[in-house]
Amino acid sequence: MKQIVSALSGLALAAVLLAAPVRADEVKAGDLVITQAWSRATPGGAKVGGGYLTIENKGTTPDRLLGGSADVSDKVQVHQMSMNNGVMTMRPVDGGLVIGPGKTVKLTPGGFHLMLPDLKGPLKQGEKLPITLEFEKAGKVSVVFDVGSIGAMGPTDGGQMDMKKMPDHSGMKM
Repeated sequence: MKQIVSALSGLALAAVLLAAPVRADEVKAGDLVITQAWSRATPGGAKVGGGYLTIENKGTTPDRLLGGSADVSDKVQVHQMSMNNGVMTMRPVDGGLVIGPGKTVKLTPGGFHLMLPDLKGPLKQGEKLPITLEFEKAGKVSVVFDVGSIGAMGPTDGGQMDMKKMPDHSGMKM
């Protein structure tokens, strides 16, 4: 009787694990491994969204993130934010973002990131945001971004950022 109960318990556990939703935290495309894809919710009426992720190149040749496409935006661009003479600037990355062999590149708030201009609707916390990234060598790669809160600072951060600690962006030029 103990063996039967033990066997049934094992089968029940296996059924629960197999029925649980699978989260795709890692996408492989050629020599590239893409992880931690996330975005922030946007307030109603916002016309621009962002995307963040980590790209690791496990190969021996560089690749280049050129941009992409998404249903929620007319285009997906690679941008970089930086300080220039005390002014925060944001510009498209001409020619794409190089991911060198054996290197890891993180797209984060305040640095390199994906820009989703001309949003067709707000990004909502808890949603899954499908984006097709385009690489020079790896080609088109479908990645699902988890949408966090408006102030999220990372892929698992459901909290809000402290706006008092944010730098003054009043002089930012686009």
